[in-house]
Amino acid sequence: MRTATLRIRESFWFLPTLLGIAAVVLAQVLVTVDQKMIDGGVTSIPFLDALSASGGRAILTTIGTAMLTVAGTSFSITISVLATTSSTYGPRLVRNFMADRANQFVLAAFTSTFLYAIVVLRSVHTAIEDGTAFVPVIAIHVAVVLGVLDVAVLVFFIHHIAASVQITSLQKQVQQDLEVAVGHVYRAPSDNEAGTSTRPVPGLDETWITVTADRDGYVQSVHWERLVAWARDHDRVVDTAAMPGGHLIEGDPLLRVAGTGSGRSGVLDDGDVDKLRAMVTLGAARTPYQDVGFALQQLVEIGVRGLASGTNDPYTAVSALDLSATALVPLLKERRAITAYLDDGGVARVIPHWPTAEELIDTVFAGVLTYGTEHPIVLEAARRLADRLDAVASDSRQAHISSIIGDLKK
Repeated sequence: MRTATLRIRESFWFLPTLLGIAAVVLAQVLVTVDQKMIDGGVTSIPFLDALSASGGRAILTTIGTAMLTVAGTSFSITISVLATTSSTYGPRLVRNFMADRANQFVLAAFTSTFLYAIVVLRSVHTAIEDGTAFVPVIAIHVAVVLGVLDVAVLVFFIHHIAASVQITSLQKQVQQDLEVAVGHVYRAPSDNEAGTSTRPVPGLDETWITVTADRDGYVQSVHWERLVAWARDHDRVVDTAAMPGGHLIEGDPLLRVAGTGSGRSGVLDDGDVDKLRAMVTLGAARTPYQDVGFALQQLVEIGVRGLASGTNDPYTAVSALDLSATALVPLLKERRAITAYLDDGGVARVIPHWPTAEELIDTVFAGVLTYGTEHPIVLEAARRLADRLDAVASDSRQAHISSIIGDLKK
């Protein structure tokens, strides 16, 4: 459910659709109110000017035409920004702009005002056309108010789009995605949430049934709660053979289910297999919501692209290293990966295989050691990050950080 919600959030159509429907409903309601007032003998409304049919049509036509034109221009600007961002900072950052609620709202505001104007416009008629003149004064004045508000929205959009293309804004968005992903995957041992465990899971001496993928794609998310509920209801244990971020082709192992034992059958029927497959979302690209490695990779990619010969911006890499510390230092200091998702009785039902803190840290420093060795300020930022990690690392992780510091000094 959460994955579907996040997909909708990244779409350009959802918010404009909602506001468009609201605009049509509002237009119909106000036109009905105007009609009821006229039928009740109300000929004038305080603070609202009387309008002729031709005047009302001219106002609505102007507003509708202007809003559609501005919506098209705003969309063109957004596409241009997407293209620039894709070529400069990496194509995987396009989703950040698509998920930006401000951009979605601006497009929705202009298109919904256009829909409102044309719905009200169709209700305006003269006595010559219909025998009885009807001009929805309230609805037309509301259209004027919406037009004024849309001017403010346009000014806001220009400011927002200029601010959002700055590298600091992009890095901050990616950093927030990384922190959210780390928060979902890693827990402090003393702060385990109900339904999760960071303790080692003992091996199961049972027969495992493999559920394979029925199509290709990247694992974007796993519905952990649904998997736990299914395993509890069937008295099973599910091992995730493919974690978020992994690429599968048809026939690759997707899940493994503990089979025989405690009277359980060693096979799964087709209905259960289909249900289990539906609990793992596959897509054409990786997403950062559960894929913590990809969330970190995005931040590293921005820094690496800054080190490209055509860009030659090592300060972007320095900033990326500094921002990564906000997620990696707490992770190395006190957090452990979730090793099991538990049912209400505290029984481990689903076993994930999240990357270790050491693997994530290697992702950061691999990029620096590969592309940043010719930039002293980048190496200095990498040493600063390594020192921060070394200061909080436990004894079991101290040797790994020490080896990284040694590599940076070579």
